[in-house]
Amino acid sequence: MKNLFLTGSALAGLALGATPVLAASKAEVLANYANIAEATYQDSLATAQTLQSAVNALVAAPSAEALTAARHAWLAARVPYQQSEVFRFGNAIVDDWEGKVNAWPLDEGLIDYVDAAYGGPSDENALAALNVIANPSFDLSGKTIDTSAITPALLSDTLHEADGVEANVATGYHAIEFLLWGQDLNGTEHGAGDRPWTDYAAGDNCTNGHCDRRGAYLKAATDLLVSDLQWMAAQWDATGAARSTLLTNEGAGISAMLTGMGSLSYGEQAGERMRLGLMLNDPEEEHDCFSDNTHNSHYYDGLGVQNVYLGEYVRVNGALISGPSLSDLVAAAEPSLDLEMQTKLSTTMRALGRIKSTAEAGFSYDQMLQQGNAAGEALIMGGVNGLVDQTRSIERVVKLLNLNGLEFEGSDSLDNPSAVFE
Repeated sequence: MKNLFLTGSALAGLALGATPVLAASKAEVLANYANIAEATYQDSLATAQTLQSAVNALVAAPSAEALTAARHAWLAARVPYQQSEVFRFGNAIVDDWEGKVNAWPLDEGLIDYVDAAYGGPSDENALAALNVIANPSFDLSGKTIDTSAITPALLSDTLHEADGVEANVATGYHAIEFLLWGQDLNGTEHGAGDRPWTDYAAGDNCTNGHCDRRGAYLKAATDLLVSDLQWMAAQWDATGAARSTLLTNEGAGISAMLTGMGSLSYGEQAGERMRLGLMLNDPEEEHDCFSDNTHNSHYYDGLGVQNVYLGEYVRVNGALISGPSLSDLVAAAEPSLDLEMQTKLSTTMRALGRIKSTAEAGFSYDQMLQQGNAAGEALIMGGVNGLVDQTRSIERVVKLLNLNGLEFEGSDSLDNPSAVFE
Protein backbone atom coordinates (compact mmCIF):
# COMPACT_ATOMS: atom_id res chain seq x y z
CA MET A 1 0.00 0.00 0.00
CA LYS A 2 1.33 3.46 -0.85
CA ASN A 3 1.98 5.98 1.91
CA LEU A 4 -1.04 8.30 2.05
CA PHE A 5 0.42 10.84 4.48
CA LEU A 6 0.61 14.25 2.83
CA THR A 7 3.26 16.92 3.24
CA GLY A 8 2.30 20.44 4.24
CA SER A 9 2.66 21.57 0.62
CA ALA A 10 0.52 18.66 -0.53
CA LEU A 11 -2.22 19.62 1.92
CA ALA A 12 -2.12 23.17 0.62
CA GLY A 13 -2.45 21.91 -2.91
CA LEU A 14 -5.39 19.69 -1.94
CA ALA A 15 -7.16 22.68 -0.43
CA LEU A 16 -6.84 24.47 -3.76
CA GLY A 17 -8.31 21.53 -5.61
CA ALA A 18 -5.00 20.30 -7.02
CA THR A 19 -4.05 16.65 -7.33
CA PRO A 20 -2.54 15.56 -3.97
CA VAL A 21 1.17 14.70 -3.87
CA LEU A 22 2.11 11.60 -1.91
CA ALA A 23 4.73 11.94 0.79
CA ALA A 24 8.27 11.09 -0.22
CA SER A 25 9.60 7.63 0.51
CA LYS A 26 12.87 7.10 2.35
CA ALA A 27 14.35 5.56 -0.80
CA GLU A 28 13.54 8.71 -2.78
CA VAL A 29 15.00 10.93 -0.06
CA LEU A 30 18.22 8.92 0.00
CA ALA A 31 18.54 8.96 -3.79
CA ASN A 32 18.20 12.75 -3.84
CA TYR A 33 20.73 13.09 -1.00
CA ALA A 34 23.20 10.98 -3.00
CA ASN A 35 22.57 13.13 -6.08
CA ILE A 36 23.30 16.27 -4.04
CA ALA A 37 26.49 14.72 -2.66
CA GLU A 38 27.62 13.77 -6.15
CA ALA A 39 26.95 17.26 -7.50
CA THR A 40 28.68 18.93 -4.55
CA TYR A 41 31.83 16.85 -4.98
CA GLN A 42 31.73 17.33 -8.76
CA ASP A 43 31.68 21.09 -8.17
CA SER A 44 34.47 20.77 -5.61
CA LEU A 45 36.51 18.89 -8.21
CA ALA A 46 35.79 21.37 -10.99
CA THR A 47 36.79 24.36 -8.87
CA ALA A 48 39.91 22.52 -7.69
CA GLN A 49 40.85 21.92 -11.33
CA THR A 50 40.49 25.66 -11.94
CA LEU A 51 42.78 26.19 -8.95
CA GLN A 52 45.21 23.67 -10.45
CA SER A 53 45.36 25.66 -13.68
CA ALA A 54 45.99 28.88 -11.74
CA VAL A 55 48.75 27.24 -9.69
CA ASN A 56 50.40 25.86 -12.82
CA ALA A 57 50.35 29.36 -14.31
CA LEU A 58 51.86 30.85 -11.15
CA VAL A 59 54.67 28.31 -11.01
CA ALA A 60 55.40 28.62 -14.74
CA ALA A 61 55.41 32.45 -14.82
CA PRO A 62 55.39 33.95 -11.31
CA SER A 63 53.90 37.42 -10.93
CA ALA A 64 51.73 39.39 -8.55
CA GLU A 65 48.79 38.90 -10.93
CA ALA A 66 49.33 35.13 -11.10
CA LEU A 67 49.45 34.84 -7.31
CA THR A 68 46.25 36.88 -6.99
CA ALA A 69 44.53 34.66 -9.56
CA ALA A 70 45.56 31.53 -7.66
CA ARG A 71 44.25 33.01 -4.41
CA HIS A 72 40.92 33.86 -6.01
CA ALA A 73 40.68 30.32 -7.39
CA TRP A 74 41.35 28.87 -3.93
CA LEU A 75 38.61 31.03 -2.40
CA ALA A 76 36.15 29.94 -5.08
CA ALA A 77 37.05 26.29 -4.51
CA ARG A 78 36.06 26.56 -0.86
CA VAL A 79 32.43 27.42 -1.65
CA PRO A 80 31.27 23.99 -2.85
CA TYR A 81 33.70 22.03 -0.70
CA GLN A 82 32.47 23.53 2.57
CA GLN A 83 28.93 22.58 1.60
CA SER A 84 30.14 18.98 1.32
CA GLU A 85 31.23 18.73 4.94
CA VAL A 86 27.73 17.71 6.04
CA PHE A 87 28.40 14.35 4.34
CA ARG A 88 30.99 13.56 7.00
CA PHE A 89 30.34 11.78 10.31
CA GLY A 90 27.45 9.62 9.10
CA ASN A 91 29.27 8.38 5.97
CA ALA A 92 32.43 6.55 7.02
CA ILE A 93 33.87 6.65 3.50
CA VAL A 94 33.85 10.46 3.69
CA ASP A 95 34.99 10.82 7.28
CA ASP A 96 37.94 8.45 6.77
CA TRP A 97 39.02 10.45 3.69
CA GLU A 98 38.38 14.01 4.86
CA GLY A 99 41.67 14.40 6.73
CA LYS A 100 43.55 14.28 3.43
CA VAL A 101 41.85 17.37 2.07
CA ASN A 102 40.67 19.59 4.92
CA ALA A 103 42.73 18.84 8.04
CA TRP A 104 43.43 21.83 10.31
CA PRO A 105 44.89 23.48 12.28
CA LEU A 106 48.39 22.74 11.02
CA ASP A 107 51.96 23.31 12.12
CA GLU A 108 52.91 25.24 9.00
CA GLY A 109 56.59 25.21 9.93
CA LEU A 110 56.61 21.60 8.71
CA ILE A 111 56.16 22.94 5.18
CA ASP A 112 57.98 26.27 4.77
CA TYR A 113 59.67 29.17 6.51
CA VAL A 114 57.85 30.82 9.40
CA ASP A 115 58.34 33.89 11.56
CA ALA A 116 60.91 33.59 14.35
CA ALA A 117 58.17 33.94 16.96
CA TYR A 118 56.67 30.68 15.71
CA GLY A 119 59.26 28.69 17.67
CA GLY A 120 60.84 25.33 16.92
CA PRO A 121 60.41 21.64 17.63
CA SER A 122 58.38 20.73 20.70
CA ASP A 123 57.70 17.67 22.82
CA GLU A 124 54.37 17.38 21.02
CA ASN A 125 55.84 17.72 17.52
CA ALA A 126 59.52 17.28 16.72
CA LEU A 127 58.80 18.26 13.09
CA ALA A 128 56.89 21.47 13.85
CA ALA A 129 59.59 23.62 12.21
CA LEU A 130 61.07 21.09 9.77
CA ASN A 131 60.64 23.32 6.67
CA VAL A 132 60.75 20.50 4.15
CA ILE A 133 60.94 23.04 1.32
CA ALA A 134 64.38 24.10 2.57
CA ASN A 135 65.61 20.58 3.30
CA PRO A 136 66.29 17.88 0.69
CA SER A 137 66.33 15.25 3.44
CA PHE A 138 65.33 14.83 7.08
CA ASP A 139 65.31 12.18 9.78
CA LEU A 140 62.06 10.50 10.72
CA SER A 141 62.03 7.85 13.45
CA GLY A 142 65.71 7.09 12.86
CA LYS A 143 65.36 6.87 9.08
CA THR A 144 66.65 9.40 6.55
CA ILE A 145 63.89 10.58 4.24
CA ASP A 146 64.89 11.81 0.78
CA THR A 147 62.84 14.90 -0.14
CA SER A 148 64.98 16.01 -3.06
CA ALA A 149 61.92 15.48 -5.28
CA ILE A 150 58.71 16.93 -3.86
CA THR A 151 55.92 14.73 -5.21
CA PRO A 152 52.29 14.01 -4.31
CA ALA A 153 53.40 10.61 -2.99
CA LEU A 154 55.97 12.21 -0.66
CA LEU A 155 53.33 14.54 0.74
CA SER A 156 50.60 11.96 1.22
CA ASP A 157 52.59 8.86 2.16
CA THR A 158 55.45 10.33 4.23
CA LEU A 159 54.84 13.88 5.38
CA HIS A 160 51.11 13.97 6.12
CA GLU A 161 50.62 13.25 9.82
CA ALA A 162 54.31 12.28 10.04
CA ASP A 163 55.29 10.72 13.37
CA GLY A 164 51.58 10.18 13.99
CA VAL A 165 51.08 13.89 14.78
CA GLU A 166 47.78 15.25 13.47
CA ALA A 167 49.19 18.79 13.31
CA ASN A 168 51.66 17.67 10.63
CA VAL A 169 49.24 18.55 7.86
CA ALA A 170 51.13 18.32 4.58
CA THR A 171 48.24 18.04 2.12
CA GLY A 172 44.88 19.55 1.30
CA TYR A 173 43.26 22.96 1.11
CA HIS A 174 45.06 24.44 4.12
CA ALA A 175 48.56 23.44 3.06
CA ILE A 176 47.80 25.11 -0.28
CA GLU A 177 46.30 28.11 1.52
CA PHE A 178 49.51 28.57 3.53
CA LEU A 179 51.63 28.38 0.39
CA LEU A 180 49.49 31.04 -1.31
CA TRP A 181 49.09 33.47 1.60
CA GLY A 182 51.84 32.64 4.09
CA GLN A 183 51.41 33.16 7.82
CA ASP A 184 48.90 35.70 9.07
CA LEU A 185 51.01 37.70 11.51
CA ASN A 186 48.31 40.24 12.35
CA GLY A 187 46.97 38.47 15.43
CA THR A 188 43.48 39.75 16.18
CA GLU A 189 44.01 42.84 14.04
CA HIS A 190 42.67 43.15 10.51
CA GLY A 191 44.71 41.52 7.75
CA ALA A 192 45.50 38.14 6.19
CA GLY A 193 48.80 36.53 5.24
CA ASP A 194 50.88 38.49 2.75
CA ARG A 195 53.28 36.11 1.04
CA PRO A 196 55.10 37.94 -1.78
CA TRP A 197 54.81 36.58 -5.32
CA THR A 198 58.59 36.61 -5.43
CA ASP A 199 58.55 33.54 -3.17
CA TYR A 200 57.98 31.75 -6.50
CA ALA A 201 60.35 33.84 -8.63
CA ALA A 202 63.44 32.49 -10.36
CA GLY A 203 67.08 33.34 -9.83
CA ASP A 204 68.05 36.52 -8.04
CA ASN A 205 64.40 37.62 -7.83
CA CYS A 206 63.59 34.73 -5.47
CA THR A 207 62.73 35.77 -1.90
CA ASN A 208 63.09 33.55 1.17
CA GLY A 209 65.00 30.92 -0.79
CA HIS A 210 64.10 27.63 -2.46
CA CYS A 211 61.51 29.15 -4.80
CA ASP A 212 61.70 26.20 -7.20
CA ARG A 213 61.00 23.72 -4.38
CA ARG A 214 58.20 25.94 -3.05
CA GLY A 215 56.60 25.84 -6.47
CA ALA A 216 57.06 22.09 -6.64
CA TYR A 217 55.36 21.68 -3.25
CA LEU A 218 52.45 23.91 -4.22
CA LYS A 219 51.98 22.04 -7.49
CA ALA A 220 52.22 18.61 -5.83
CA ALA A 221 49.70 19.56 -3.12
CA THR A 222 47.25 20.92 -5.69
CA ASP A 223 47.59 17.90 -7.98
CA LEU A 224 46.97 15.67 -4.97
CA LEU A 225 43.86 17.66 -3.99
CA VAL A 226 42.45 17.20 -7.49
CA SER A 227 43.09 13.45 -7.48
CA ASP A 228 41.56 13.07 -4.02
CA LEU A 229 38.42 14.93 -5.13
CA GLN A 230 38.22 12.87 -8.31
CA TRP A 231 38.16 9.76 -6.14
CA MET A 232 35.45 11.09 -3.83
CA ALA A 233 33.23 12.33 -6.65
CA ALA A 234 33.39 8.83 -8.13
CA GLN A 235 32.24 7.29 -4.84
CA TRP A 236 28.87 9.06 -5.27
CA ASP A 237 28.19 8.27 -8.92
CA ALA A 238 25.74 5.61 -10.06
CA THR A 239 28.08 2.73 -9.22
CA GLY A 240 30.08 4.37 -6.41
CA ALA A 241 30.68 2.77 -3.04
CA ALA A 242 29.33 5.70 -1.02
CA ARG A 243 26.04 5.70 -2.91
CA SER A 244 25.59 1.93 -2.80
CA THR A 245 26.36 1.79 0.94
CA LEU A 246 23.86 4.57 1.60
CA LEU A 247 21.06 2.97 -0.42
CA THR A 248 21.53 -0.55 0.94
CA ASN A 249 19.77 0.14 4.24
CA GLU A 250 17.14 2.87 4.38
CA GLY A 251 17.21 3.26 8.16
CA ALA A 252 20.99 3.50 8.27
CA GLY A 253 20.93 5.90 5.34
CA ILE A 254 18.50 8.32 6.98
CA SER A 255 20.56 8.03 10.19
CA ALA A 256 23.68 8.98 8.22
CA MET A 257 21.97 12.12 6.93
CA LEU A 258 20.93 13.25 10.40
CA THR A 259 24.24 12.29 12.00
CA GLY A 260 26.05 14.49 9.50
CA MET A 261 23.67 17.38 10.16
CA GLY A 262 23.83 17.08 13.96
CA SER A 263 27.57 16.48 14.30
CA LEU A 264 28.56 19.29 11.94
CA SER A 265 26.09 21.69 13.56
CA TYR A 266 27.03 20.97 17.15
CA GLY A 267 30.46 19.61 18.01
CA GLU A 268 32.33 20.49 14.85
CA GLN A 269 31.09 23.92 13.80
CA ALA A 270 29.46 25.44 16.88
CA GLY A 271 32.10 23.93 19.17
CA GLU A 272 35.50 23.31 17.61
CA ARG A 273 35.34 25.90 14.83
CA MET A 274 33.57 28.77 16.56
CA ARG A 275 33.12 28.62 20.33
CA LEU A 276 36.62 27.28 21.04
CA GLY A 277 38.40 30.08 19.14
CA LEU A 278 36.26 32.66 20.91
CA MET A 279 37.00 31.20 24.33
CA LEU A 280 40.74 31.26 23.60
CA ASN A 281 40.62 34.57 21.68
CA ASP A 282 42.95 32.79 19.30
CA PRO A 283 43.05 33.50 15.54
CA GLU A 284 45.08 30.30 15.12
CA GLU A 285 41.77 28.50 15.75
CA GLU A 286 40.24 30.07 12.65
CA HIS A 287 39.31 27.51 10.03
CA ASP A 288 40.85 29.47 7.11
CA CYS A 289 43.38 31.35 9.21
CA PHE A 290 45.96 32.26 6.52
CA SER A 291 43.49 33.79 4.06
CA ASP A 292 41.01 35.28 6.55
CA ASN A 293 38.24 33.38 4.76
CA THR A 294 36.76 31.86 7.91
CA HIS A 295 33.51 33.83 7.66
CA ASN A 296 32.82 32.08 4.36
CA SER A 297 33.79 28.65 5.67
CA HIS A 298 31.30 29.01 8.51
CA TYR A 299 28.57 30.26 6.20
CA TYR A 300 28.90 27.47 3.65
CA ASP A 301 29.18 24.78 6.34
CA GLY A 302 25.84 26.01 7.67
CA LEU A 303 24.37 26.10 4.18
CA GLY A 304 25.40 22.47 3.65
CA VAL A 305 23.31 21.43 6.66
CA GLN A 306 20.32 23.34 5.33
CA ASN A 307 20.83 21.78 1.88
CA VAL A 308 20.51 18.27 3.28
CA TYR A 309 17.36 18.96 5.24
CA LEU A 310 15.60 20.74 2.36
CA GLY A 311 16.92 18.34 -0.27
CA GLU A 312 18.40 20.98 -2.54
CA TYR A 313 21.76 22.30 -3.70
CA VAL A 314 22.59 25.22 -6.00
CA ARG A 315 25.55 24.26 -8.17
CA VAL A 316 28.35 26.66 -8.99
CA ASN A 317 26.84 27.15 -12.47
CA GLY A 318 23.50 28.14 -10.92
CA ALA A 319 21.68 24.86 -11.64
CA LEU A 320 19.41 23.58 -8.88
CA ILE A 321 19.52 19.97 -7.70
CA SER A 322 16.39 19.22 -5.71
CA GLY A 323 14.01 16.43 -4.82
CA PRO A 324 12.38 14.50 -1.97
CA SER A 325 13.85 15.52 1.37
CA LEU A 326 14.03 15.00 5.09
CA SER A 327 11.72 17.99 5.31
CA ASP A 328 9.10 16.00 3.39
CA LEU A 329 9.43 13.01 5.73
CA VAL A 330 9.09 15.18 8.82
CA ALA A 331 6.22 17.25 7.44
CA ALA A 332 4.29 14.08 6.65
CA ALA A 333 4.53 12.93 10.26
CA GLU A 334 4.57 16.21 12.22
CA PRO A 335 4.21 19.43 10.20
CA SER A 336 4.90 21.63 13.22
CA LEU A 337 8.33 20.05 13.70
CA ASP A 338 9.16 20.57 10.04
CA LEU A 339 8.24 24.25 10.41
CA GLU A 340 10.38 24.45 13.55
CA MET A 341 13.34 22.82 11.80
CA GLN A 342 13.12 25.08 8.76
CA THR A 343 12.74 28.16 10.95
CA LYS A 344 15.80 27.30 13.01
CA LEU A 345 17.91 26.58 9.94
CA SER A 346 16.90 29.96 8.53
CA THR A 347 17.74 31.65 11.84
CA THR A 348 21.19 30.07 11.83
CA MET A 349 21.84 31.10 8.24
CA ARG A 350 20.88 34.69 9.06
CA ALA A 351 23.35 34.66 11.98
CA LEU A 352 26.12 33.17 9.84
CA GLY A 353 25.21 35.63 7.09
CA ARG A 354 25.71 38.52 9.51
CA ILE A 355 29.21 37.25 10.29
CA LYS A 356 29.92 36.94 6.57
CA SER A 357 28.60 40.36 5.55
CA THR A 358 30.26 42.11 8.50
CA ALA A 359 33.63 40.53 7.67
CA GLU A 360 33.25 41.48 4.02
CA ALA A 361 32.54 45.05 5.13
CA GLY A 362 35.91 45.21 6.90
CA PHE A 363 35.37 43.91 10.44
CA SER A 364 37.31 40.69 9.98
CA TYR A 365 36.81 37.44 11.84
CA ASP A 366 40.23 37.95 13.48
CA GLN A 367 38.91 41.12 15.06
CA MET A 368 35.74 39.41 16.19
CA LEU A 369 37.93 37.07 18.25
CA GLN A 370 39.60 39.89 20.18
CA GLN A 371 39.27 39.64 23.95
CA GLY A 372 36.73 42.15 25.16
CA ASN A 373 35.30 42.84 21.71
CA ALA A 374 31.61 42.68 22.60
CA ALA A 375 30.38 43.21 19.04
CA GLY A 376 32.56 40.42 17.69
CA GLU A 377 31.56 38.04 20.47
CA ALA A 378 27.88 38.77 19.82
CA LEU A 379 28.28 38.00 16.13
CA ILE A 380 30.09 34.71 16.70
CA MET A 381 27.81 33.61 19.53
CA GLY A 382 24.80 34.37 17.34
CA GLY A 383 26.06 31.66 15.00
CA VAL A 384 26.99 29.30 17.83
CA ASN A 385 23.59 29.67 19.50
CA GLY A 386 21.76 29.13 16.23
CA LEU A 387 23.73 25.97 15.49
CA VAL A 388 23.19 24.59 18.99
CA ASP A 389 19.48 25.40 18.88
CA GLN A 390 18.98 23.73 15.50
CA THR A 391 20.74 20.64 16.83
CA ARG A 392 18.03 20.31 19.49
CA SER A 393 15.45 20.20 16.71
CA ILE A 394 17.55 17.68 14.76
CA GLU A 395 17.43 15.51 17.89
CA ARG A 396 13.63 15.78 17.84
CA VAL A 397 13.61 14.69 14.21
CA VAL A 398 15.72 11.67 15.13
CA LYS A 399 13.18 10.73 17.81
CA LEU A 400 10.22 11.32 15.49
CA LEU A 401 11.68 8.99 12.86
CA ASN A 402 12.48 6.30 15.47
CA LEU A 403 16.19 6.31 14.74
CA ASN A 404 17.69 4.96 17.93
CA GLY A 405 21.34 5.04 18.94
CA LEU A 406 22.45 8.14 17.04
CA GLU A 407 25.24 10.12 18.66
CA PHE A 408 26.44 13.53 17.53
CA GLU A 409 29.99 14.85 17.83
CA GLY A 410 30.57 16.90 20.97
CA SER A 411 33.07 19.57 22.00
CA ASP A 412 34.55 20.49 25.36
CA SER A 413 33.91 24.12 24.49
CA LEU A 414 30.19 23.38 24.71
CA ASP A 415 29.97 20.33 26.98
CA ASN A 416 32.77 20.93 29.49
CA PRO A 417 34.18 24.48 29.07
CA SER A 418 36.51 24.27 32.07
CA ALA A 419 38.41 21.45 30.35
CA VAL A 420 39.47 23.84 27.58
CA PHE A 421 41.81 25.63 29.97
CA GLU A 422 43.22 22.57 31.74
